[in-house]
Amino acid sequence: MPQVILIAVIILLGGSGLAVLYKTRKASADELIQAAEAKAKQSIDQAARDTQRILSKANSDAQEILAKSRGSLDDEVKSRRQAVSQIENRVMQKEKHLDQRDQRITEKEDQLNSEIEKAKQLKKKHEILIQSLSEKLEQAAGFSSEEAKQILLTNVEREVRQRAGRMIKDIEDQARKIANRRAKEIVTDAIQRTAIDHVTSATTSVVQLPDDELKGRIIGREGRNIRAFEAMTGVDVIIDDTPGAVILSSFDPIRREIARLALQKLTSDGRIQPAKIEEAVEKSKKEIQEIIREKGERAADEIGLQFHPKIIELLGKLHYRTSYGQNILAHTLEAAHIAGIMAEELKVNVSLAKRGAMLHDIGKAIDFETGGSHDDLGKEICEKYGESDEVINCIMAHHEDEDPDTIEAILVKMADAISAVRPGARRESMETYIKRLEKLESIAYTFEGVDKAYAIQAGREIRVVVKPDEVDDPAIQKLAFDMAKKIEADLDYPGEVRVSIIRETRASSVAR
Repeated sequence: MPQVILIAVIILLGGSGLAVLYKTRKASADELIQAAEAKAKQSIDQAARDTQRILSKANSDAQEILAKSRGSLDDEVKSRRQAVSQIENRVMQKEKHLDQRDQRITEKEDQLNSEIEKAKQLKKKHEILIQSLSEKLEQAAGFSSEEAKQILLTNVEREVRQRAGRMIKDIEDQARKIANRRAKEIVTDAIQRTAIDHVTSATTSVVQLPDDELKGRIIGREGRNIRAFEAMTGVDVIIDDTPGAVILSSFDPIRREIARLALQKLTSDGRIQPAKIEEAVEKSKKEIQEIIREKGERAADEIGLQFHPKIIELLGKLHYRTSYGQNILAHTLEAAHIAGIMAEELKVNVSLAKRGAMLHDIGKAIDFETGGSHDDLGKEICEKYGESDEVINCIMAHHEDEDPDTIEAILVKMADAISAVRPGARRESMETYIKRLEKLESIAYTFEGVDKAYAIQAGREIRVVVKPDEVDDPAIQKLAFDMAKKIEADLDYPGEVRVSIIRETRASSVAR
């Protein structure tokens, strides 16, 4: 607004007014400048005075701080000097103490050297004295000291050997007695506590007929019934002059048992024709499968173990397998009980011992189908169905196909042998039995000096009578040992065979 007014005034006044206004404004501006310069000078002077005052104060403070620092530094230097002086005093005292100790040690060393020298002189005198006494003793005894030492050592060695031999023999005899007694206790207890039927079980292949007229029905018109029966069952039917009996022949015990059941059903019904034969065979197969499963499960329950369903089925098949007339499933259960009891007595793995014994003959469930060793077949079965390496080793070691890796494998082998060789466990044919006895006696006759040989106790002992003029008393022990080794190498037999040598010298005369 003032600018507008100023412009209006300038317009009204014209040129002369503008000049006057310019002079007025210039004078006012000069006054303002002078006033500003004066004020600025005052401010500068004031700032200079303030600066001088601050510098003076800072210089005073700095002098004060410097004086304090110098005093503190002097105190610290004085303290350090005192500490160094004390350390120097302690070091000097220690050096003095060490010097005194070194001097005492030197004195003791001199004293010790003196004592050592005296001891050496005494030792030399003693050696001279001992040498002199030894020479006099040797002259009096008539032999040298070396000879005396040798005699003494020889006597001492002989006495020590005799004592050691007696001690070793006593210890061995005692240990053998204890071990034998303990082993017999464990084995006897295991056998006594085994709840297995000891009656020999064998699957028969003879079917009894109520009437011989049924033989004709079994054969059928032009033999069609017997051909159909043999084709469906896979067994051979032998019909001969045996009264009231038909013989079924097959290497497969399962097929033979199916055929036996089917033929019993047909003979009971009386109607024998291909359709009835097929129906009876199918029913028998189902019954056998159910019996197999039931036998396997019952065996597993009796022993208290869990198995794969396929292994349960194979265990059930063992019910129809025999070895020397001994039922394999009954043998397996018996061996498992015996192995478990012995493992419990010895404080080892009872479950592993039972499992190994239960599966040691599992390969016999299929060996008649596939052929091959039942040990190898058992190993394949157990590997297929997830059994452990320890169980497989029990299977392979029970007939020494592998070395036993565990105590349980040894127990399985022992349990198998105990179950197999116990009285009444197995049967063998008369021909095989006689051949084994003859072989046992013939082995005895191969040795020189043998007069007579008798196999007794069902081949478990061979008694040999030797010629007294050819075999003396010391030689009969070696003869018994050699004969036992030859029997082990040349003859297969259950259990063990005792060799008894008899030598008898007789003298006679006639009194007249």
